[in-house]
Amino acid sequence: MSTIPLNPRQQQILERMALDGEVKLVELKAMFDVTEMTLRRDLEKLELAGLLRRTFGGAILIGNDIALKDRTGVMMEEKMRMGQRAAASLQAGESVFIDGGSTTLQIARFLQPEMDITVITNALNIATELLNKQIPTIVVGGMLVNRTATMVGPMTASWLGTMAIDRVFVGTTGLSVKHGFSNSNMHETEIKRLVIRQAAEVNVMMDHTKLGMQDLFSFATIGEVNRLFTDREPAGELAAALRKESVELVLC
Repeated sequence: MSTIPLNPRQQQILERMALDGEVKLVELKAMFDVTEMTLRRDLEKLELAGLLRRTFGGAILIGNDIALKDRTGVMMEEKMRMGQRAAASLQAGESVFIDGGSTTLQIARFLQPEMDITVITNALNIATELLNKQIPTIVVGGMLVNRTATMVGPMTASWLGTMAIDRVFVGTTGLSVKHGFSNSNMHETEIKRLVIRQAAEVNVMMDHTKLGMQDLFSFATIGEVNRLFTDREPAGELAAALRKESVELVLC
């Protein structure tokens, strides 16, 4: 991985690309309140870092395995703190859904062996992390999204639709007052919406670079979420909206 330092906006661009493998300038202009020239310079810097290749009107990631690897490395200390706090909040006897992502992966890593919980997941990286921990784990099948190692589609939805889940933990690529919690992948968004409907409690995991951002597909309003794990307190209009909807903020 390149050692060239990235600012929060460039990290957000990289995480967005990690989901779909590509990005368009028109999408970035909708996400960030900066000029097109600034975004072009961001893409140029990421290209120089060896992380992407610019194309007409956007950019694509280099290589097939870069998505999960690079997304896991961004904001690692913050993600570990969030994962540790989330894992520590679990209670014996609970059923817990953990979706795919570099932040939610840290929950699985901090779960103690033989915990008296049942984990449900549609993510291969979560299932792999739980191997040999002797924690009952249900891995839901479906169509594999290669870049995120998650299962999606009708089969996944059919399985999850039969479950009553105590708590869900999902990641997001953006949170804004207008758009709520969002994601760039249409199929993963459908699964997030479904598990939120099936859950008694909804938890979202996100680092501060996603605060105030929005992606193409919304999967939850602010009022549909019970608890937000993050590493920096939101400010201004977003903070007011979270307070209005009584979302519990867990600063890590």
